[in-house]
Amino acid sequence: MNIQIFGKSKCFDTKKAERFFKERGIRFQRIDLPSKGMSKRELESVIRSVGDIALLIDDKHPDAALVRTLLPDAQKEKLCEAPALLRTPIVRDGQRATVGDGTAVWTAWLKAKP
Repeated sequence: MNIQIFGKSKCFDTKKAERFFKERGIRFQRIDLPSKGMSKRELESVIRSVGDIALLIDDKHPDAALVRTLLPDAQKEKLCEAPALLRTPIVRDGQRATVGDGTAVWTAWLKAKP
């Protein structure tokens, strides 16, 4: 497994994801989303995995409603420019990804691990 956790330091769900993998002895790479952001290719990979860019927009952010009115390509650009707009945590394992609390999905990943 090659787990990446994109998150915010004060996000409860990000801490929950980190704890989930730590408790199971799974190594992961933590990426601080506000400071490092996410590349366009990484973002596109996550969108393909979760199926809808709308799931990535953090409804608690003041500009969320504005971003939702944009066309998908403009939404991608905005999310890359302003990573604080992304809902966290975003957990990736290769081409698979979850957004928010994905405990059930992460458990399934571990069960399917070769």
